[in-house]
Amino acid sequence: MIRVQVPATSANLGPGFDCLGIALELYNSVEFSATPKGIFIEVEGEGADGLPRDESNLVYRAARLVFERQGFKPPGLRIRLVNGIPPGRGLGSSAAAVIGGIIAADAMSGAGLSQREILNLACSLEGHPDNVAPALLGGLVIYTAVDGDITWFKVNLPPGLKAVVAIPDFALNTRDSRESLPQLVTMRDAVYNLGRVALLVAALQKGDLTVLGTAMDDRLHQPFRAGAITGFKKVISAARLAGARGVALSGAGPSIIALADKNFKLIADVMRDTFRESGVNARSLVLTPSPVGARSLKIM
Repeated sequence: MIRVQVPATSANLGPGFDCLGIALELYNSVEFSATPKGIFIEVEGEGADGLPRDESNLVYRAARLVFERQGFKPPGLRIRLVNGIPPGRGLGSSAAAVIGGIIAADAMSGAGLSQREILNLACSLEGHPDNVAPALLGGLVIYTAVDGDITWFKVNLPPGLKAVVAIPDFALNTRDSRESLPQLVTMRDAVYNLGRVALLVAALQKGDLTVLGTAMDDRLHQPFRAGAITGFKKVISAARLAGARGVALSGAGPSIIALADKNFKLIADVMRDTFRESGVNARSLVLTPSPVGARSLKIM
């Protein structure tokens, strides 16, 4: 049996649209084992009521990319998914499925894929690297496409930094959310985001969290996505008042992520309660950034 553990991720962190993401210590587990014939998929935990258990399952689709590339045809396959990442909440559940499926299939087929090959395969299925890069590599990752290939750089995070995540009890489709974004932006808004993403990366590298409130502001995607999230502005303000250093939409949402170095429980409670006061049932988690990405274990 092969088991792969993949962390949750949060993309963008405000201004880093499609070029910045962080891995978090909340995990999905993917298990592959050979069977005499047939495809069997079990799902436990988050999304167990709604995720498909046939060949349309994203983990299986990712694995099939590797099998077809290698010309490997297992006679049968049992896939067991134990999910800690809630789907459709902006925490990288689909990226975890894709990375988990690719790495498990790589181990089963003996393909020996490099990190770059895994990342490029994952992007061919996901369409962009915003979550798959930190899910594979861990930590805070800066990434961009160069001539169709992904180039990345990991940023060291200051000790004591945690992410407080408020997770509403409804899902948003990432593709639909992206379609709400404008195709053109003003020069002023582009410069606004460029300055802030540079400030964000520099502040995290230097461990100076005092500027995160400014550095995590955004004009490229959050203003257009916020309308689908009742209480969004109130939760942002409440988290800052409770001591969060910076607050932003997590990926496409609807979850909201706050970076903090103290008052973790207070921030978590305030974010959850502010959502609820706005009529949105929500929960909150305090998560440590994951310095490592997906890990594979062969279990006899």
